[in-house]
Amino acid sequence: MNDLIVDSIQDIKGKNILKLNLTQLDDAPTDFFIICEGDSTTQVRAMSENIRKRMKEELGQMPLHVEGAMHSRWICMDYFNVVVHIFHKDVRGVYELEDLWGDAVFTSYENL
Repeated sequence: MNDLIVDSIQDIKGKNILKLNLTQLDDAPTDFFIICEGDSTTQVRAMSENIRKRMKEELGQMPLHVEGAMHSRWICMDYFNVVVHIFHKDVRGVYELEDLWGDAVFTSYENL
């Protein structure tokens, strides 16, 4: 699931992709966060749509909940064990999720 989500983000040229493994943290709301950013609201929306499409077609999974799609500045997609945060590049630094979950194990992916 995580690899498919990351690949779906890379399809749309998402940047600064991080996977945070939260499984070893007692207070974690999920097992993994996948965080990325786009240069425009159009790109942010396209990444979320590609993730939704591929997850449904390839794994038969739909998100439990999606927030932020209307404005596409920060879209959060909840797949229960994995929560995807797709930020507009100007918004990501404001929330600093990486700092909030600094005890997680981080995996970074190259920009394509």
